Amino acid sequence: MASVHCALSTVPAAAPSALRSSFTGDAVVSGSCVVPSNSCAAAGILRIECKESRIGKAPIEVPSGVTIQLEGQSLLVKGPLGELARSYPREVQLTRDESGKILVSRALDTRRARQMHGLFRTLTDNMVVGVTKGFEKKLQLIGVGYRAAIDAKDLTLNLGFSHQVRMPIPEGINVKVEENTRLTISGRDKCAVGDFAASVRKWRPPEPYKGKGIKYSDEVVRRKEGKVGKKK
Repeated sequence: MASVHCALSTVPAAAPSALRSSFTGDAVVSGSCVVPSNSCAAAGILRIECKESRIGKAPIEVPSGVTIQLEGQSLLVKGPLGELARSYPREVQLTRDESGKILVSRALDTRRARQMHGLFRTLTDNMVVGVTKGFEKKLQLIGVGYRAAIDAKDLTLNLGFSHQVRMPIPEGINVKVEENTRLTISGRDKCAVGDFAASVRKWRPPEPYKGKGIKYSDEVVRRKEGKVGKKK
């Protein structure tokens, strides 16, 4: 706070503000937000320095049995459950250290690069986890007559409509039905698993009065009290 007061006091009242912000597209030097008071007074400006993303700078462990192929801005990950590929924008750079860990860094020092740093580090880690352990979503059907079944490569749902809902199961996605009312959607691609589970739930979102519909197994539906008729 001392450096901030120093910077503001040196700017004349009639002169335009010399404050710089990363939101205007100015380059920001990574590091701690500390400016010496002497240089602050001499320059007469307030410098805002941005720290590096805590998520983005964390290295990614590569377990045994996983093969990494890195060519330019493209990454291919192979594991026991299959393979996943992704192309990266020019703002993000991927390297491997001596121990074999994957490092995600910023190739540029712009606002867009800072936004993508942590995001693509998380996406890369999901690729490694996906080809080794995989991801899954569990759904539950609640309602009288609500049923689910697997017919060849389609998921069939009876949800109280006049017709049966048929959904083709995408490639790379596995669906398991238990007790006709419990669904387990699994796969190596976390985005694909989440998208298909959301598309299934979209047919009958849980309603707040009786709780009927399709909900995630760990989802909490806030119930509402229905209208009460007048007592005679």
